[in-house]
Amino acid sequence: MLREGWEVVGVDRLQDVEQPGYTPKTLDIRDATAFEKTVAEFKPDAIFHCAAVLAHDRQNRADLWSTNVDGTATVAQAAIQAGVKSLVFISSNCLWSTSWSRPVTEDDVPAPVEIYGRSKLAAEQHLQSLSGRLGVKIVRTPTIVAAGRLGLLSILFEFIHEGRRVWLVGDGRNRYQFVSADDLAQACLLLATSAATGIFHVGSDSVPTVREMFGGVIQRAGTKARLAQLPRRPAIAALRLLSAAGLSPLGPYHYRMIASSFEFDTTRLRNATGWRPTIGNTEILWRAYQFYVEHLDQLSNEQKGSPHRRVSGLGALRIVKWLS
Repeated sequence: MLREGWEVVGVDRLQDVEQPGYTPKTLDIRDATAFEKTVAEFKPDAIFHCAAVLAHDRQNRADLWSTNVDGTATVAQAAIQAGVKSLVFISSNCLWSTSWSRPVTEDDVPAPVEIYGRSKLAAEQHLQSLSGRLGVKIVRTPTIVAAGRLGLLSILFEFIHEGRRVWLVGDGRNRYQFVSADDLAQACLLLATSAATGIFHVGSDSVPTVREMFGGVIQRAGTKARLAQLPRRPAIAALRLLSAAGLSPLGPYHYRMIASSFEFDTTRLRNATGWRPTIGNTEILWRAYQFYVEHLDQLSNEQKGSPHRRVSGLGALRIVKWLS
Protein backbone atom coordinates (compact mmCIF):
# COMPACT_ATOMS: atom_id res chain seq x y z
CA MET A 1 0.00 0.00 0.00
CA LEU A 2 2.84 2.37 0.79
CA ARG A 3 4.46 1.59 -2.56
CA GLU A 4 1.23 2.56 -4.30
CA GLY A 5 1.01 5.87 -2.44
CA TRP A 6 -1.54 5.08 0.25
CA GLU A 7 -1.33 6.59 3.72
CA VAL A 8 -1.77 3.71 6.14
CA VAL A 9 -2.84 3.41 9.76
CA GLY A 10 -2.13 0.01 11.32
CA VAL A 11 -4.23 -1.20 14.26
CA ASP A 12 -2.91 -4.14 16.28
CA ARG A 13 -2.64 -5.42 19.84
CA LEU A 14 1.12 -5.57 19.27
CA GLN A 15 3.30 -2.50 19.00
CA ASP A 16 4.68 -1.59 15.60
CA VAL A 17 7.27 0.86 14.26
CA GLU A 18 6.21 4.12 12.64
CA GLN A 19 7.62 4.94 9.21
CA PRO A 20 6.88 7.53 6.50
CA GLY A 21 3.26 7.14 5.43
CA TYR A 22 2.53 4.58 8.15
CA THR A 23 1.03 5.31 11.58
CA PRO A 24 0.72 2.36 14.00
CA LYS A 25 -1.95 2.34 16.71
CA THR A 26 -1.74 -0.21 19.54
CA LEU A 27 -5.26 -1.18 20.57
CA ASP A 28 -7.71 -4.07 20.65
CA ILE A 29 -10.50 -4.00 18.05
CA ARG A 30 -12.93 -5.06 20.78
CA ASP A 31 -12.36 -1.68 22.46
CA ALA A 32 -15.19 0.10 20.65
CA THR A 33 -14.44 3.55 22.08
CA ALA A 34 -10.75 3.47 21.16
CA PHE A 35 -11.35 2.00 17.72
CA GLU A 36 -14.17 4.40 16.85
CA LYS A 37 -11.98 7.31 17.98
CA THR A 38 -9.14 6.13 15.73
CA VAL A 39 -11.39 5.75 12.69
CA ALA A 40 -13.01 9.15 13.30
CA GLU A 41 -9.57 10.76 13.64
CA PHE A 42 -8.11 9.46 10.38
CA LYS A 43 -11.32 9.19 8.28
CA PRO A 44 -10.03 6.37 6.04
CA ASP A 45 -11.35 5.67 2.55
CA ALA A 46 -11.10 1.95 3.24
CA ILE A 47 -10.58 -0.44 6.13
CA PHE A 48 -8.79 -3.76 5.59
CA HIS A 49 -9.93 -6.02 8.43
CA CYS A 50 -7.29 -8.77 8.78
CA ALA A 51 -7.24 -9.14 12.57
CA ALA A 52 -8.10 -12.56 14.00
CA VAL A 53 -7.15 -15.02 16.71
CA LEU A 54 -6.31 -18.48 15.37
CA ALA A 55 -7.59 -21.75 16.79
CA HIS A 56 -4.08 -23.10 17.44
CA ASP A 57 -2.91 -19.77 18.85
CA ARG A 58 -5.11 -19.53 21.94
CA GLN A 59 -6.58 -21.98 24.41
CA ASN A 60 -9.15 -19.36 25.46
CA ARG A 61 -12.07 -20.01 23.12
CA ALA A 62 -13.97 -16.99 24.43
CA ASP A 63 -11.06 -14.73 23.44
CA LEU A 64 -11.06 -16.16 19.92
CA TRP A 65 -14.80 -15.76 19.46
CA SER A 66 -15.01 -12.26 20.92
CA THR A 67 -12.09 -11.08 18.78
CA ASN A 68 -13.17 -12.65 15.52
CA VAL A 69 -16.91 -12.03 15.81
CA ASP A 70 -17.53 -9.20 18.29
CA GLY A 71 -14.39 -7.41 17.12
CA THR A 72 -15.62 -7.57 13.53
CA ALA A 73 -18.93 -6.00 14.60
CA THR A 74 -16.99 -3.19 16.31
CA VAL A 75 -14.92 -2.55 13.19
CA ALA A 76 -18.03 -2.46 11.00
CA GLN A 77 -19.92 -0.11 13.32
CA ALA A 78 -17.00 2.31 13.45
CA ALA A 79 -16.79 2.23 9.65
CA ILE A 80 -20.48 3.04 9.29
CA GLN A 81 -20.31 5.90 11.78
CA ALA A 82 -17.32 7.44 10.00
CA GLY A 83 -18.77 7.03 6.51
CA VAL A 84 -16.01 4.67 5.32
CA LYS A 85 -16.59 3.66 1.69
CA SER A 86 -15.12 0.13 1.73
CA LEU A 87 -14.56 -2.58 4.32
CA VAL A 88 -12.45 -5.46 3.01
CA PHE A 89 -12.72 -8.47 5.34
CA ILE A 90 -10.29 -11.39 5.19
CA SER A 91 -12.15 -14.67 5.65
CA SER A 92 -10.90 -18.23 5.25
CA ASN A 93 -11.13 -21.61 3.54
CA CYS A 94 -11.65 -23.02 7.05
CA LEU A 95 -15.37 -22.57 6.35
CA TRP A 96 -15.04 -26.10 4.94
CA SER A 97 -13.10 -29.15 6.09
CA THR A 98 -13.85 -31.84 3.52
CA SER A 99 -12.26 -32.76 0.21
CA TRP A 100 -13.76 -31.33 -2.99
CA SER A 101 -13.52 -32.77 -6.49
CA ARG A 102 -14.07 -29.32 -8.04
CA PRO A 103 -13.24 -25.70 -7.19
CA VAL A 104 -15.45 -24.25 -4.45
CA THR A 105 -17.58 -21.27 -5.50
CA GLU A 106 -19.06 -18.41 -3.51
CA ASP A 107 -22.49 -20.06 -3.83
CA ASP A 108 -21.43 -23.27 -2.06
CA VAL A 109 -22.78 -23.45 1.50
CA PRO A 110 -20.10 -23.29 4.21
CA ALA A 111 -19.89 -26.09 6.78
CA PRO A 112 -17.16 -25.32 9.35
CA VAL A 113 -16.35 -27.97 11.95
CA GLU A 114 -14.04 -26.09 14.34
CA ILE A 115 -14.24 -22.82 16.24
CA TYR A 116 -12.05 -20.71 13.95
CA GLY A 117 -14.10 -21.55 10.87
CA ARG A 118 -17.35 -21.01 12.75
CA SER A 119 -16.14 -17.62 13.99
CA LYS A 120 -15.23 -16.52 10.47
CA LEU A 121 -18.64 -17.60 9.18
CA ALA A 122 -20.42 -15.71 11.98
CA ALA A 123 -18.37 -12.60 11.16
CA GLU A 124 -19.26 -12.95 7.47
CA GLN A 125 -22.95 -13.25 8.29
CA HIS A 126 -22.88 -10.12 10.43
CA LEU A 127 -21.17 -8.12 7.71
CA GLN A 128 -23.63 -9.34 5.08
CA SER A 129 -26.50 -8.12 7.29
CA LEU A 130 -25.10 -4.59 6.86
CA SER A 131 -25.68 -4.57 3.10
CA GLY A 132 -26.81 -1.11 2.03
CA ARG A 133 -25.12 0.57 4.99
CA LEU A 134 -21.52 -0.36 4.22
CA GLY A 135 -19.55 -1.43 1.14
CA VAL A 136 -18.47 -4.86 2.37
CA LYS A 137 -16.08 -7.02 0.35
CA ILE A 138 -15.47 -10.46 1.91
CA VAL A 139 -12.32 -12.19 0.66
CA ARG A 140 -12.14 -15.93 1.31
CA THR A 141 -8.55 -17.03 1.07
CA PRO A 142 -6.72 -20.36 1.12
CA THR A 143 -3.44 -20.71 3.02
CA ILE A 144 -1.44 -17.49 2.57
CA VAL A 145 2.25 -18.10 1.90
CA ALA A 146 5.19 -15.78 1.24
CA ALA A 147 8.80 -15.33 2.31
CA GLY A 148 8.59 -15.17 6.10
CA ARG A 149 5.61 -17.51 6.44
CA LEU A 150 6.53 -20.18 8.98
CA GLY A 151 4.11 -21.76 11.44
CA LEU A 152 3.30 -25.35 10.53
CA LEU A 153 5.22 -24.99 7.27
CA SER A 154 8.41 -24.74 9.33
CA ILE A 155 8.00 -28.46 10.17
CA LEU A 156 8.07 -29.31 6.46
CA PHE A 157 11.01 -26.97 5.90
CA GLU A 158 12.95 -28.50 8.81
CA PHE A 159 12.59 -32.00 7.39
CA ILE A 160 13.66 -30.86 3.89
CA HIS A 161 16.62 -28.83 5.13
CA GLU A 162 17.90 -31.67 7.32
CA GLY A 163 17.57 -34.17 4.47
CA ARG A 164 14.95 -36.33 6.17
CA ARG A 165 12.02 -38.25 4.78
CA VAL A 166 9.08 -35.94 4.07
CA TRP A 167 5.93 -37.87 4.87
CA LEU A 168 2.84 -37.70 2.71
CA VAL A 169 -0.45 -38.75 4.26
CA GLY A 170 -1.92 -40.94 1.56
CA ASP A 171 -0.49 -41.02 -1.94
CA GLY A 172 -0.04 -37.25 -2.23
CA ARG A 173 -2.28 -36.91 -5.27
CA ASN A 174 -4.53 -34.40 -3.50
CA ARG A 175 -4.34 -30.74 -4.53
CA TYR A 176 -4.40 -27.99 -1.90
CA GLN A 177 -4.41 -24.39 -3.02
CA PHE A 178 -2.23 -21.56 -1.68
CA VAL A 179 -2.20 -17.85 -2.46
CA SER A 180 0.81 -15.57 -2.36
CA ALA A 181 0.64 -12.69 0.11
CA ASP A 182 1.38 -10.23 -2.69
CA ASP A 183 -1.42 -11.57 -4.89
CA LEU A 184 -3.85 -11.43 -1.97
CA ALA A 185 -2.82 -7.86 -1.16
CA GLN A 186 -3.38 -6.84 -4.77
CA ALA A 187 -6.84 -8.42 -4.76
CA CYS A 188 -7.74 -6.50 -1.60
CA LEU A 189 -6.54 -3.19 -3.07
CA LEU A 190 -8.52 -3.75 -6.27
CA LEU A 191 -11.66 -4.56 -4.29
CA ALA A 192 -11.22 -1.55 -2.01
CA THR A 193 -11.36 0.81 -5.00
CA SER A 194 -14.09 -1.15 -6.82
CA ALA A 195 -17.85 -0.71 -6.63
CA ALA A 196 -18.18 -4.49 -6.30
CA THR A 197 -19.46 -5.87 -3.00
CA GLY A 198 -20.16 -9.34 -1.65
CA ILE A 199 -18.07 -12.51 -1.32
CA PHE A 200 -15.00 -13.18 -3.45
CA HIS A 201 -12.66 -16.17 -3.60
CA VAL A 202 -8.92 -15.77 -4.15
CA GLY A 203 -6.20 -18.33 -4.82
CA SER A 204 -3.33 -19.52 -6.97
CA ASP A 205 -3.94 -20.71 -10.55
CA SER A 206 -1.22 -23.35 -10.58
CA VAL A 207 -2.17 -26.07 -8.08
CA PRO A 208 -0.14 -29.26 -8.63
CA THR A 209 -0.58 -32.35 -6.47
CA VAL A 210 0.96 -32.17 -3.02
CA ARG A 211 3.43 -34.86 -4.13
CA GLU A 212 4.49 -32.72 -7.11
CA MET A 213 4.67 -29.55 -5.02
CA PHE A 214 6.77 -31.00 -2.18
CA GLY A 215 8.90 -32.89 -4.67
CA GLY A 216 9.58 -29.69 -6.61
CA VAL A 217 10.81 -27.90 -3.48
CA ILE A 218 12.95 -30.89 -2.45
CA GLN A 219 14.57 -31.04 -5.89
CA ARG A 220 15.43 -27.33 -5.83
CA ALA A 221 16.66 -27.52 -2.23
CA GLY A 222 19.26 -30.10 -3.22
CA THR A 223 19.24 -31.89 0.13
CA LYS A 224 18.96 -35.63 0.78
CA ALA A 225 15.27 -35.27 1.63
CA ARG A 226 12.94 -37.69 -0.12
CA LEU A 227 9.22 -38.31 -0.15
CA ALA A 228 7.71 -41.17 1.83
CA GLN A 229 4.13 -42.26 2.31
CA LEU A 230 1.94 -43.04 5.32
CA PRO A 231 -1.34 -44.96 5.03
CA ARG A 232 -4.09 -42.36 4.99
CA ARG A 233 -6.68 -43.61 7.47
CA PRO A 234 -4.33 -44.79 10.27
CA ALA A 235 -2.27 -41.60 9.97
CA ILE A 236 -5.31 -39.32 10.23
CA ALA A 237 -6.67 -41.36 13.15
CA ALA A 238 -3.33 -40.98 14.94
CA LEU A 239 -3.23 -37.24 14.28
CA ARG A 240 -6.77 -36.90 15.61
CA LEU A 241 -5.83 -38.63 18.87
CA LEU A 242 -2.65 -36.58 19.28
CA SER A 243 -4.58 -33.36 18.68
CA ALA A 244 -7.25 -34.31 21.23
CA ALA A 245 -4.50 -35.01 23.76
CA GLY A 246 -2.80 -31.67 23.04
CA LEU A 247 0.33 -33.43 21.83
CA SER A 248 0.33 -32.24 18.21
CA PRO A 249 0.59 -28.79 16.59
CA LEU A 250 -2.00 -29.93 14.05
CA GLY A 251 -5.59 -29.05 14.94
CA PRO A 252 -8.91 -30.51 13.69
CA TYR A 253 -8.84 -28.58 10.41
CA HIS A 254 -5.28 -29.65 9.64
CA TYR A 255 -5.68 -33.38 10.18
CA ARG A 256 -8.99 -33.37 8.29
CA MET A 257 -7.49 -31.61 5.27
CA ILE A 258 -3.93 -32.99 5.25
CA ALA A 259 -4.81 -35.57 2.57
CA SER A 260 -7.76 -33.71 1.02
CA SER A 261 -8.17 -31.56 -2.08
CA PHE A 262 -9.38 -27.99 -1.87
CA GLU A 263 -9.35 -25.14 -4.37
CA PHE A 264 -11.34 -21.92 -4.70
CA ASP A 265 -12.96 -20.81 -7.96
CA THR A 266 -11.72 -17.22 -8.46
CA THR A 267 -13.91 -16.33 -11.46
CA ARG A 268 -16.08 -13.78 -9.62
CA LEU A 269 -13.05 -11.80 -8.38
CA ARG A 270 -11.47 -11.84 -11.85
CA ASN A 271 -14.64 -10.59 -13.51
CA ALA A 272 -15.23 -7.87 -10.91
CA THR A 273 -11.71 -6.43 -10.75
CA GLY A 274 -9.51 -7.89 -13.50
CA TRP A 275 -7.32 -9.52 -10.82
CA ARG A 276 -5.03 -12.36 -11.84
CA PRO A 277 -2.64 -14.42 -9.66
CA THR A 278 1.02 -14.05 -10.61
CA ILE A 279 2.62 -17.06 -8.90
CA GLY A 280 1.78 -20.74 -8.41
CA ASN A 281 1.88 -23.06 -5.41
CA THR A 282 5.33 -24.59 -5.88
CA GLU A 283 7.09 -21.25 -6.43
CA ILE A 284 5.27 -19.74 -3.45
CA LEU A 285 6.41 -22.60 -1.22
CA TRP A 286 9.96 -22.47 -2.57
CA ARG A 287 10.31 -18.77 -1.71
CA ALA A 288 9.07 -19.44 1.82
CA TYR A 289 11.57 -22.30 2.15
CA GLN A 290 14.41 -20.05 0.94
CA PHE A 291 13.54 -17.51 3.64
CA TYR A 292 13.56 -20.26 6.26
CA VAL A 293 17.04 -21.43 5.25
CA GLU A 294 18.48 -17.92 4.92
CA HIS A 295 17.19 -16.86 8.36
CA LEU A 296 17.58 -20.15 10.23
CA ASP A 297 20.02 -18.71 12.77
CA GLN A 298 17.53 -15.96 13.66
CA LEU A 299 14.42 -18.12 13.98
CA SER A 300 12.91 -19.30 17.23
CA ASN A 301 9.62 -20.66 18.55
CA GLU A 302 9.08 -17.77 20.97
CA GLN A 303 5.43 -17.13 21.76
CA LYS A 304 5.24 -13.48 20.66
CA GLY A 305 3.47 -12.30 17.53
CA SER A 306 1.55 -14.26 14.94
CA PRO A 307 2.01 -18.06 14.99
CA HIS A 308 2.41 -17.83 11.22
CA ARG A 309 5.65 -15.89 11.75
CA ARG A 310 7.10 -18.31 14.30
CA VAL A 311 8.73 -21.72 14.07
CA SER A 312 6.20 -24.35 15.12
CA GLY A 313 6.98 -26.88 17.83
CA LEU A 314 6.80 -30.55 16.86
CA GLY A 315 5.13 -31.98 19.93
CA ALA A 316 4.72 -35.73 19.58
CA LEU A 317 5.61 -35.40 15.88
CA ARG A 318 9.22 -35.33 17.07
CA ILE A 319 8.95 -39.13 17.11
CA VAL A 320 8.24 -38.99 13.36
CA LYS A 321 11.36 -36.88 12.92
CA TRP A 322 13.48 -39.41 14.78
CA LEU A 323 12.18 -42.10 12.43
CA SER A 324 12.88 -40.01 9.33
